Amino acid sequence: MEPLARSRHCLREPIPEIADAARLLDAAVTAHLLGRRDVAEQLIRLANMPLLREYTESLWGAKSPHLQFRAVAGAPAHLDHESRAKERMPTRAEETVLFKRDGYHCRFCGIPVIRKEIRERIRKVYSDALPWGRKNIEQHAAFQLMWAVPDHVLPHSRGGSSDLQNTVIVCQPCNCARMHYTLEELGLADPRLREPARSSWDGLERFH
Repeated sequence: MEPLARSRHCLREPIPEIADAARLLDAAVTAHLLGRRDVAEQLIRLANMPLLREYTESLWGAKSPHLQFRAVAGAPAHLDHESRAKERMPTRAEETVLFKRDGYHCRFCGIPVIRKEIRERIRKVYSDALPWGRKNIEQHAAFQLMWAVPDHVLPHSRGGSSDLQNTVIVCQPCNCARMHYTLEELGLADPRLREPARSSWDGLERFH
């Protein structure tokens, strides 16, 4: 079968509420740095939008309505664990290089993203406003959706390495939605062939 047309940047276009949540969280960090913790807490709570959770959950799992793929002749085979690249994820030093290169936006859909370490730093101060339980439903919707993770362009299970040339920073929904499929099988454009999204968003890195 012919592959899907490679015109899509992501499996589902981001909804406007994601940008709204990013603005709320950015304002929350500003309020925190100004000593207005009451305002910061309220803004973090407002960013926990049900629509964001619905967006994220619409992309997760094999039954997602946005997961469309075709078989591609000659596509890399699925490898057993012993045949895969040994280094599963980038080192801390390599992650630093990745964020400097990609910024704090998903390389597929372009939404703002936040490192796990920053989320945990904020959660320690605002634990009531930023819930983070074991189940997805128990996690703050904005921080869950905007969770920055390194992703293999050619999936690790298909022989992809963890070097910087095969790794990009993405949001958690884009990472999970792609599953084990190649770009060709999903009809996705290669994110490495376009410039990373740039804006004033700093990933909330200034929080302290």
